[in-house]
Formats: sequence, structure tokens, C-alpha cells
Amino acid sequence: MAGKRVKIGDNEFEVSSSRTFLLIVVTLLIVVGVTVAMSFYTVDANENGVILRFGKYLKTTYPGLHLKFPWGIDKLYRVRVEYQWKEEFGFRTARPGVKTVYAKSQYTDESWMLTGDLNIADVQWVVQYKIKDPVKYLFNVREQSGTIRAIAEAAMRFVVGDRSFQEVLQSDRRKVALLAQDYMQQTLDEYDMGIRIELVQLITVQPPDPVFDSYNEVNRAKQEQETAINEASKTYNKEIFRVEGEAKRVVQEARGYAIDRTNRATGDADLFTAVFEEYLKAKEVTRQRLYLETMGTVMRNVEEKILVDKEVKSLVPLLNLNRKAVTQ
Repeated sequence: MAGKRVKIGDNEFEVSSSRTFLLIVVTLLIVVGVTVAMSFYTVDANENGVILRFGKYLKTTYPGLHLKFPWGIDKLYRVRVEYQWKEEFGFRTARPGVKTVYAKSQYTDESWMLTGDLNIADVQWVVQYKIKDPVKYLFNVREQSGTIRAIAEAAMRFVVGDRSFQEVLQSDRRKVALLAQDYMQQTLDEYDMGIRIELVQLITVQPPDPVFDSYNEVNRAKQEQETAINEASKTYNKEIFRVEGEAKRVVQEARGYAIDRTNRATGDADLFTAVFEEYLKAKEVTRQRLYLETMGTVMRNVEEKILVDKEVKSLVPLLNLNRKAVTQ
């Protein structure tokens, strides 16, 4: 069978008809295989597939095996809708893991911010988000990552600029993150990007490196000042309470003594009045009773007592009758 001459470059080859037929069959099989392979695609569990036909949006497909027109008729975009995307500001993670390694480069152009009290704060934060609408994410805005970063930086500068350095550093730290998140979400919704902000978290807030040591010195001085003030207040309160307690004790003792003396005087006066009233009722009896009570009190303190009958008139009292005579 006569062959057919085929020219490839500067060379000519003679190919038999049977070989030509075989070449055509193999070519067709390859084309069919490639066409079949290009007609099927899979979407992973955390992805959505967006199909464009001749450059126009056609449909969104979900996890599984799907069919599409090959050879550029249908174009597939896979979008990870269940993935937690993250943008870092002021730092970069070089290698994540148990011991995370961060890039050594400085990103002060995005982390240095002017606070409301005209101080500069070095703010490092992260933004985590998910893609809730893959079609809007792909086609409503170009440079999606850059747009998100620009919105995040503008939101953070806006919130930090309304607060003092100490508020951003300590008291309003959580509030700053929440306000920045709300501001970002509102702006993204206006752009209709199909993004949902999951978290805005401040990692570190500190003074810039050139003044970091000076800031720490000021803080240490303030802490020492507060410690000294607290110690002085402690000593002052201790002494004041002790003196006040002592004064109250003296006052209470004086009041008690005054009440006691008043009560005693009142009682003595009442007793005298009562005795005087009884005396007026029976003068002789009262006089005799007073005499006996007085003598009882007096005689109780006398060690040796000699009783002489008042009727005896010529008796010479002899003392020491029961004692031994004193030797002359």
C-alpha cells in the first residue's frame, strides 16, 4: 500500500496508510480521554465550586463529584468557605507549630498608631474571617486580601485614635477589638464582599521600641511611688486608729467615772435625806441608832476594849491585870 509523505520541519517521512490510521485513532483516544478528564471535577468538604460558562457566572456546586464542559467552556474556581482565614498585622508567622517562629522583620508601618492623647502605640493584632458567599468574594471586589487588610487597618486606627494609650493598653483592650470588628463588618457589608469577620484580637499593645525602656522605667517609678504611698497610708491608718481608740477609751473611762461619782453622790444625798426624814419622825430613836452604828464602826477598829459599868463611881481602873508585871 502506498504511503503518505509527512513533513516535519525540514525532514520528510513516508508513513503508510495503516500507520496513519493508527495515529489518528490514538490521537482521538487521547483527545477523548483528556476531554473526559476535563469534564469531571471534585469539590472538597470545606470548599464550594463556582462555575463560569464563557466568563459568566453559571452556578455554585458543593462538595462531591461534578460534571462540566471542558476546553475552557466552563471554568472552575474553588473557594474554601469553611476555612478560617487569618490576616496578621504588625508581625508575621514564619512557621506555625508548638513553638511558633515569627518573622524578624519589622512592620511598624502598619502597627504604629497615634492614640487619642497623642502618644504612639505599637499595636499587633489578628483578624480571622470566613467566606460566606463565594460568588461575591470572587467577583464583587478585586484584590480581596489587600482590601480586607486595608479595611482592618483603617478600622483599628479609627478606634485606637479615639482612646488614650492607657485605655488601649489596659482598660478598653477588649472593647477596642469589638469596635474594630463591628466597623470592619459594616464596611465589608457595604462592599458586598461576602465576608464574615469571626474575630479581631489584640496580641500586644506596647510603646514603640525606641521608647520601650523609658516607658518601663516610668512604670517602675510609678509602682514604687504607689508602694511608698500605700506603706505610708498603712502606717498612718494604724497610728490614727490606735490614737483614736486610745482617745475613745479615755473618754469612755472619764464618762464612766463621772457617772459613777454622780450616782454615788446622788445615792449619798438620797441616803442622807432618807435618814433625816426618819430622824424627824423619831429623833431619839434615830439618834440612838446613829450612835450605835457609829460606835460599832469605831469599836470594830479597837484591839483592846475595857467595858465599865456607868453605875460604878469609885472604881480605879487597873490596867494590865492579866499581864505579867514589868520588872523594875
